[in-house]
Amino acid sequence: MNALTPASPRCRDCFIRRSLFTIVGLTITLISTSYAAEPSKQTKVSSENRARSETRPVHLVVKSREELKQIFTYLPYPAVPSDLQGYEGSQVGGTGTYRLVVDAQGAVTQVTILKGFTVTEIYDERFSNLKGNAVPALDKVMLQALMRWRAKRGPLRVVDVHWSFGPIRG
Repeated sequence: MNALTPASPRCRDCFIRRSLFTIVGLTITLISTSYAAEPSKQTKVSSENRARSETRPVHLVVKSREELKQIFTYLPYPAVPSDLQGYEGSQVGGTGTYRLVVDAQGAVTQVTILKGFTVTEIYDERFSNLKGNAVPALDKVMLQALMRWRAKRGPLRVVDVHWSFGPIRG
């Protein structure tokens, strides 16, 4: 009977074959596992943040004509309704704040009143009873005018516009 001893060539061949088979099997398992593995959490979060920042609008607050001209290419001023006595001749002044949503092409897609137009200054004592009152008719013409504005192309933007009305002081 042929007994296999550790020194016999046949036993060595079996050992080498088994070792190679085990090494090849482990290598294949490790390679297939690494390719099928889920991406790291950091990469996944980064791509989610990138996608979120592309859709999140840029928020701007504008308080001067110079700032308006840096953002908007076409900004017609609102027409003061002639049926509002005293406003046509700028006998009162006031302020309002409006939020515009501007798409990537520069079109205003939505206008919201943040703070309705309110009389803050009286230039003619005949209109003293108006101070502090809201003026919905001026809000209406502001909304109509603001929807016509056009901005430079760029990212989705939300622009808060502080608007004041009254005579120009010299």
